[in-house]
Amino acid sequence: MARKSTKPGEVNKSEAMRDLLTKNPEMKAAEALATLAKEGIKVVPSRYYYTKGRLSGQKGQKKKARQMVEKVTATMGANGAAPKSASDAITTIRKIKHLAAELGGLKKLAALVEALGA
Repeated sequence: MARKSTKPGEVNKSEAMRDLLTKNPEMKAAEALATLAKEGIKVVPSRYYYTKGRLSGQKGQKKKARQMVEKVTATMGANGAAPKSASDAITTIRKIKHLAAELGGLKKLAALVEALGA
């Protein structure tokens, strides 16, 4: 969430850019900066590109997460285990990642394997 302005009448530049980009995502940078300048908000182009990139980056992260979940669930059986016929390396890696997710992360899985080996 955007930082709240500390002074009365102070404008949050990033919030203004996000609002402008959500209203018109196809707007070019020069047009957006000119529109913000008309409102009295002076923004340097680097901040504009940074804010725009962060918006699109969040969409990409969500898309990658959905794709990863689809891949893992496609290889898992009804009980959460991989089918017995799958013996290739990729399926094995997916099984290990699934097990790590159940245990709470790869660090906890590594600690468990280390404890069992000693």
